[in-house]
Amino acid sequence: MVDESEKTKHTCLRLELSGADPIFIKGTWYHSHFDISITDGSSSWICNATEDEVAERASQWDQPVSEYLELAEQYLGFQQPNSVYAFSDALEGCKRLSWTFEKEGTKLEWRWKCKPSNDSKKITVGILDFLMEANIRLSEEVVNKTRSFEKMKSEAEKCLAQGEKICNEKTEFETETYAKFLSVLNAKKAKLRALRDKEDSVRPVEEEESTDKTESFDSGRSDNEQSEQEVSKKASSSKARGRKRAARS
Repeated sequence: MVDESEKTKHTCLRLELSGADPIFIKGTWYHSHFDISITDGSSSWICNATEDEVAERASQWDQPVSEYLELAEQYLGFQQPNSVYAFSDALEGCKRLSWTFEKEGTKLEWRWKCKPSNDSKKITVGILDFLMEANIRLSEEVVNKTRSFEKMKSEAEKCLAQGEKICNEKTEFETETYAKFLSVLNAKKAKLRALRDKEDSVRPVEEEESTDKTESFDSGRSDNEQSEQEVSKKASSSKARGRKRAARS
């Protein structure tokens, strides 16, 4: 079983230098130390920082080893725009790799001595192979992400089309339902209007019939009263004549 603390990470940086050709720095980062190899295309250099060396440097800067390695990986894995990098000559064909950074408002500089490689070709080929493999992995990742994006885009278009279809069907259903509702409502209004017109035409006839009956009843009553008055007058006249005859006798 591999210890998690001993897992390694690899970085490769194309470092742009002021007034000089760029160099390639390949780093291998461990739990407590690191190795770097450098090439300018024709020559190469290496720096194998041991655990003791890293611990000493971290102690000088009052840092834990893990923090020191994390910061070194950050600056040698990716070129930092605010840092000044240098790759200058040293004694016996060695090179001094340095970079600057700020800590708590103070500008600091880290430097590591790199020795000439015994096999420049191997170092250079190793860095180029790493870059090639990284480029292939990156290309595959881009292809996979592009495919995933196209698939998501296709699914999104299908969902959009389905949504539009459902929306159109909903609108069509609401339109048909509203048309049916208006048809039923208009039919009921027409029926109510016909009933109202029928009632309006029947009401005057009933009123005329009621008036005729009242007049007939009143006329009949007047004729009866007139007959009774005539009979009463005749009776009164007969009684008067009878009294006159009795007086004459």
